[in-house]
Amino acid sequence: MSLKNVNTVLATAGALFVLYLGLSFILTPETSTPGVGLPHWPTGDGDGFLIMKGIREFAMGLVIGILLVTGHRRALGWVLLMEAVAPFGDMINVLAHHGSLAAAFGIHGLTSALIAITGLLILRETSKAHKAPAPAPAPAAQPA
Repeated sequence: MSLKNVNTVLATAGALFVLYLGLSFILTPETSTPGVGLPHWPTGDGDGFLIMKGIREFAMGLVIGILLVTGHRRALGWVLLMEAVAPFGDMINVLAHHGSLAAAFGIHGLTSALIAITGLLILRETSKAHKAPAPAPAPAAQPA
């Protein structure tokens, strides 16, 4: 299996997973919360913040999917690197709020690392095409 195929599978799986997470936070925020690793349910009407998180996740999945479908692979690599910041931030948030270490590192940290690695692999895949010199134009025909 070529690097391009492996990268496509990884990016597709990532996009589908992020879309699923987004939808679960939008549709059922109360059942999605225990899995993020924070120790307490927000007081008051906290589900609004969780729905915002879901919308963010869903939008990130759409961006990955659109770049995959349109074939903009170099941009996809850069976007994946950028999107790895979100689960890294989630990991820091869980740690800062004395949440589950297993969730912080095992869910958010691992997710961030996998997204970043996929982005780097796609950038590696596309670096050859990006650095390849353009073919020289054919010489013009000389008049006889």
